[in-house]
Amino acid sequence: MSNPLIRKLEHGAPLSDDDRAVLEAISHKSRRIPTNHDIITEGTRPAAVNLVMRGFACRYKLLSDGKRQITAFLVPGDFCDLNVTQLAEMDHTIGTGWGCDIVEIPGATIDELTRKHPRIARALQWSTLVDEAILRAWLVSMGQRSADKQMAHLICELLVRLQTVGFADADGFDFPLSQLDIGDTLGLSVVHVNRTLQELRGLNLVSWKHKRIHIPDVKRLKSFAEFDPRYLHLNVSRNLPT
Repeated sequence: MSNPLIRKLEHGAPLSDDDRAVLEAISHKSRRIPTNHDIITEGTRPAAVNLVMRGFACRYKLLSDGKRQITAFLVPGDFCDLNVTQLAEMDHTIGTGWGCDIVEIPGATIDELTRKHPRIARALQWSTLVDEAILRAWLVSMGQRSADKQMAHLICELLVRLQTVGFADADGFDFPLSQLDIGDTLGLSVVHVNRTLQELRGLNLVSWKHKRIHIPDVKRLKSFAEFDPRYLHLNVSRNLPT
């Protein structure tokens, strides 16, 4: 399978062969993070930038009563906060309940990339802007969409993001999350998540079996969710000079 970091960043800038070689070199040595493990916890000082190469990770916050809010999913090709080493300490936790492969990249390496490789620098800036756009889309969903449309919108987003880096088929993708994870993402109880999934199944919009999402009619699900992928900005590099 091709490098998900390169596949993703090529949407942000027209990369050269040299750019691809540099990105391959900094991302080839990954390590496995087991299930139910934190990559970096709130309050600690970040020493490196973490890059997800396989599997799922997430950003989350824990409240004093133990409740968890997941604020972002990190899929292959995603940095766990590109400029995080500039912070004195983490204000959230990055972890994985599902296992993932990550690469730890020193902050100095990121600085060198931005200084010496302008196309990579442009692509990294694009990646950060897309992260912010995704967060805005999630806020809109939580504030204004019904539970069924909110869940459908999240599934559509993950489908497109995973397709971009080669980890999804045309109509589905591996989805190791639990209903509790979905509830902590959408702000719903497990009972509400289960009921909403049953509604989507009843409409023949989504099938979730054996840790895999299948979408019988992708166009229909996107229409139901009112999903517009423009906020993922996947065609930026086509409009930029080489």
